[in-house]
Amino acid sequence: MANGNSNQLVVPQASAALDQMKYEVAQELGISLPQDGYYGNITTKDAGSIGGSITRKLVQIAEQSLAGR
Repeated sequence: MANGNSNQLVVPQASAALDQMKYEVAQELGISLPQDGYYGNITTKDAGSIGGSITRKLVQIAEQSLAGR
């Protein structure tokens, strides 16, 4: 919990992929994220937009995975 996040990933190896997705989504939305890991200057609106977009992408990936079965 070095970053203060109390959420636990079911698959800890997914952390890098989720981090990469965060930067990709932010870039798509035109939001610049600091490379130092401090997000205190990010607006709540921007953080919510990034989180919402990540959730939509993850749901889409899951739906495609289930449809492929």
